[in-house]
Amino acid sequence: MRVRRETHDLVHALHAATGGALALVSGRAIDDVDRLFRGGALPIAGQHGLERRDAAGVTTRAPAHAEALAHARARLAELAARHEGLLLEDKGLSLALHYRAAPQHEALVHDVVRGAAASLGNDWLVQRGKYVVELRPAGADKGAAIEAYLAEAPFAGRLPVFLGDDATDEHGFEAVNRLGGHSIKVGEGASAARWRLRDVREVERWLAEVASARP
Repeated sequence: MRVRRETHDLVHALHAATGGALALVSGRAIDDVDRLFRGGALPIAGQHGLERRDAAGVTTRAPAHAEALAHARARLAELAARHEGLLLEDKGLSLALHYRAAPQHEALVHDVVRGAAASLGNDWLVQRGKYVVELRPAGADKGAAIEAYLAEAPFAGRLPVFLGDDATDEHGFEAVNRLGGHSIKVGEGASAARWRLRDVREVERWLAEVASARP
């Protein structure tokens, strides 16, 4: 994945303009997001909040559950090896099985990941996304990560605004709605978000307007 230069520059500009009160909340690992948004250590919640770097640069992570992940990793890796187009991503604290290149295997992928989660017990859950299914520990989501940021400087006391384009962003939309903020869905599809932008280009135009309106 690559981030357009326009988006990259706008994110860093808004981070500066808001006094650091901008965070990236992602299903990707923090290290992966850092590679996409080079130019300064932004506050980032990675792996749906399983790891989180605050505005002071302090990173906290959930327990690794190495033994459980090893069992699930072997099961999902075997599936990916048998079916061309499937890609297993090991994020360290969670596992993601991508099937964008093999959409015909969607039902199979979902069944196997659900089976892996069931074998691990109630402390694990399945997170659906765009052509990806993730297996991760329960107890963290994007909404909880947003709420954690809003309890800290420089986010505390501010009106939250959250943009997202994936099913995994719905927890974030719901949290922002509860807090009286602005939830913005990018693209089509049913959503709890209160507002909608058509695509990435429209997001860039809107962010540019926000950046230019700030003193």
